[in-house]
Amino acid sequence: MINKLFKADWVLLGAVFLLLGIGLAVLYSISNVGEDSFFSSVFWKQVFYAFLAVSTMLFFSLANYHYLRSYSTSIYFATLLILVVVLVFGETVRGTSGWIGFGAFNVQPVEIAKITLVIFLASFISQKRMELGEVGRLIASFVLTGIMLFLVIKQPDFGSAMVLLSVWAGMIFVSGISRKLIFMIVFVAAAVSFVGWFQLAPYQKDRIASFVDPTRDPQGAGYNVRQSIVAVGSGGMIGKGIGHGSQSQLNFLPEKHTDFIFASIAEELGYLGSIFVIALFGTIFYRIRRIAQLAPDNFGYLVAVGILIMFFVQTFINIGMNMGIVPVTGIPLPFLSYGGSSLISVFAAVGILVNIYSRRESAIKTEF
Repeated sequence: MINKLFKADWVLLGAVFLLLGIGLAVLYSISNVGEDSFFSSVFWKQVFYAFLAVSTMLFFSLANYHYLRSYSTSIYFATLLILVVVLVFGETVRGTSGWIGFGAFNVQPVEIAKITLVIFLASFISQKRMELGEVGRLIASFVLTGIMLFLVIKQPDFGSAMVLLSVWAGMIFVSGISRKLIFMIVFVAAAVSFVGWFQLAPYQKDRIASFVDPTRDPQGAGYNVRQSIVAVGSGGMIGKGIGHGSQSQLNFLPEKHTDFIFASIAEELGYLGSIFVIALFGTIFYRIRRIAQLAPDNFGYLVAVGILIMFFVQTFINIGMNMGIVPVTGIPLPFLSYGGSSLISVFAAVGILVNIYSRRESAIKTEF
């Protein structure tokens, strides 16, 4: 156990825990910590989630990640069952019936589905490469991913569906397919986007329309984006200081704990603080890429690539929608946004990455 900890990627872990600390500091500043009880305080609940998340990370960093490959199919179908249960019995939060309530706490299974898909596709692609060939691997993996996509879109959670689709496309791309099939993927993605438009809820269509023209409905669908842009711009170079952001403190900024946490950070920590946060994400992306290169086998390589895609897409979408360059889709910002399901999921992913990195000298990877 001690040897594995010494072999961990401490640059990756340092960046992750710095982001967690920044997130907790900002959540503390925009929460009524002194007034709310534990069960209603966003900050204290996030501290509790952080404890669970770090514990989860330690578990996955110490257990052999190859067990995930052995049980990947079972994990995949168990996740599909949970997504079906959510559609039938789930609680509706912000227009999405993707939550399961446990007293004062809610669980969002789609966050688990993201890491489940990464593990399942890594196992499927590495095992079926020789059996199915390029076309068979492409079609089979898309069908299996499509089932999960369908269940997520039905919630409806278009943002998470885009993350899942990106994970599939990215992992298929790095598995070594021809340009002809790459064009086929682009065509399929365009077709899915076209069909997906008709599956969107009215409020989601309004969000996209407001993205194209934020002035279209400034007090309705465009309100969130406009307030977020104001918050980001008002931070200036060094920010207004922790606890002094007018947009977030006076509740002009909606969903300031979750979807628009980056706007809260930009307002209170300014341009320099925002650049520091983005630099930390860049460090994480670079280290994950390095872990993928050093992975001892193709399964570990694909898992690392899938996690990299998952983190990058979520980060790009969240920061982009906070700055008004990407439609608002309700995607949490990894390590920073409030929410137990997301925090535990991303820390589980970090634990798997640490596990892969600690075994980097145990075998020689066969390249695709």
